[in-house]
Amino acid sequence: MAVSKSLCKRYHGDDAGIAPARGAPEMTLQEGGAPGSAMAGKAAGKPPEEILLDWKREQASLKARVVDLDTEAWQRDPAFSGLQRVGGVDVSFVKDDSGSACASLVVLSYPELEVLYEDCRMVTLTAPYVSGFLAFRELPFLVDAVQQLRQREPCLMPQVLFVDGNGVLHHRGFGVACHLGVLTDLPCIGVAKKLLQVDGLENNALHKEKIQLLKAGGDSFPLMGGSGTILGRALRSHDHSTKPLYVSVGHKISLEAAVRLTHSCCKFRIPEPVRQADIRSRDYIRRTQEVQGVPAPQSGRSKEAQRPKACPQGVSEEPAVPLLPRVCVLQRSRHLFDPVRGLSVRIHVESMPAGHSHFPVNEEWRVYSSSRAPH
Repeated sequence: MAVSKSLCKRYHGDDAGIAPARGAPEMTLQEGGAPGSAMAGKAAGKPPEEILLDWKREQASLKARVVDLDTEAWQRDPAFSGLQRVGGVDVSFVKDDSGSACASLVVLSYPELEVLYEDCRMVTLTAPYVSGFLAFRELPFLVDAVQQLRQREPCLMPQVLFVDGNGVLHHRGFGVACHLGVLTDLPCIGVAKKLLQVDGLENNALHKEKIQLLKAGGDSFPLMGGSGTILGRALRSHDHSTKPLYVSVGHKISLEAAVRLTHSCCKFRIPEPVRQADIRSRDYIRRTQEVQGVPAPQSGRSKEAQRPKACPQGVSEEPAVPLLPRVCVLQRSRHLFDPVRGLSVRIHVESMPAGHSHFPVNEEWRVYSSSRAPH
């Protein structure tokens, strides 16, 4: 982790922010190239060539630590017996402001796939997007979120992390899922929605024919590169989804187990840990914009991806002050509801404002027993 922070600090500075996960245009590495996007006003420009060389060296060094075999007993069990918590991370960017983003970490119960923990925070973009180096834009905040969870609620640490990105299916065999796995020492699975065309892999007619042969959820086929290496598998994740996911090993899990677990975590096309991280980060952005008086952009997400909302009678769900980084933790029979600082209105879920190490109960908080929790 020290190496990554050092390299990111060289580019981002001490107050380094996180770049948006998707949607930002790629910056070229040619000298004198002017950025032709809104990123120009926020990002410092392309990273110097020596920084890219450092990044490549670090990827090569950390790649040697990747484990692509099952390391936990639950991974070898057909029903994943012993697996109780699965995590997902995501970074959502603010529309029309590629200098702002929201980084999120969620932990879900397994096999129920109910949210146990949520951490969302707004972060600032200063680095451009460079293909193949996504980890150097996103990981500092995601690793920090994992470390804070480890310190704050170690009993809620995920036993595996799903990442919206690639693992060994990568230009240099070390994608963001590998990077996050090595730095956190957690099993990680890379799940991408589009095929990264590396090592001779192409989204050509033959590839599309193979996709058509995936008839049911759980069906998959190997992604073999020109080198003869199997870099991942294309998975039909759900019976009602015809578009495959591209699953690859991140760290400390086999490809076979990664594919099986991905399928078992899909209520819809996207694995629920990643899906919930995406929903909640977008919701956090929306609430932040509402507080700032910025009209919320129309969501393009389908109804199945809409997050259910509820609010106790007589309490407005509109926060009165800017939202602070939000952490929600499941805690048995009590539900603490914060109508002022932003909230997670879900039975048995607590919302804790930033700066608190415990859940305060005072005039600003309404405490519900399990029988009176809002529905």
